[in-house]
Amino acid sequence: MSNIRTAMVLAAGLGKRMRPLTDTLPKPLVEVAGRSLIDRVFDRLIAAGVTRIVVNLHHHRATLEAHIAKRSDADFVLSPEAELLETGGGVLNALPLLGSEPFYCANADVLWFDGATPALVRMAQAWAAQRPNALLLMNSAASARGYEGRGDYFMDGFGRARRRQGNQIAPFVYAGVQILTPGCFAGQEPGRFSLNRVYDALEAAEGLVGIAHDGLWFHVGTPESVAETEFELGWSHARPYPPHR
Repeated sequence: MSNIRTAMVLAAGLGKRMRPLTDTLPKPLVEVAGRSLIDRVFDRLIAAGVTRIVVNLHHHRATLEAHIAKRSDADFVLSPEAELLETGGGVLNALPLLGSEPFYCANADVLWFDGATPALVRMAQAWAAQRPNALLLMNSAASARGYEGRGDYFMDGFGRARRRQGNQIAPFVYAGVQILTPGCFAGQEPGRFSLNRVYDALEAAEGLVGIAHDGLWFHVGTPESVAETEFELGWSHARPYPPHR
């Protein structure tokens, strides 16, 4: 287990690329191999020792609230957003609920499987050793299932992360899981903004660090990718989904 007891799960997005599934369902409740994406994230966090989980909500809020209410294995705290605040604005808005200590922050739709040591435990160990302002879980772009982009970051021998520029091809993709501190948001104004703004400021101050994931990681962004992921996992009930729009 790690010594980080609080987490935030980002679950407010519209999930446009997952349509038509998200016409009637929040993307975090899309199931892959028999379990919803958000429950898989909750399971990983709780197994790592997290006891308090803050979840932001917007799209199909009532449906997601009802689903979360069925769980009693952690203290779940809701952070509803009347208007979408994006990733950075959503975390900043929830800081009063998160406390003053470092916390995990995970996308609700990320799907990963651990190596020999759980990724969250490895992240907490790396954070304790270096004490950066933020630590991002990175996955090799070459081994990222369902990912076809140019990557997101380079990392040096100390794990310091640098975002790729222009037409560069970077070896690592941000895997949607991180450790943040409230201090990451110093000077940020409330409102709608991406966490990329925070990352870029930290990178300029050499306070952005990454750690490479040593298990499996899947990019599940469309109905087709759900079916492909289930097939790769050997899920016996894998079935085709209608095309997204």
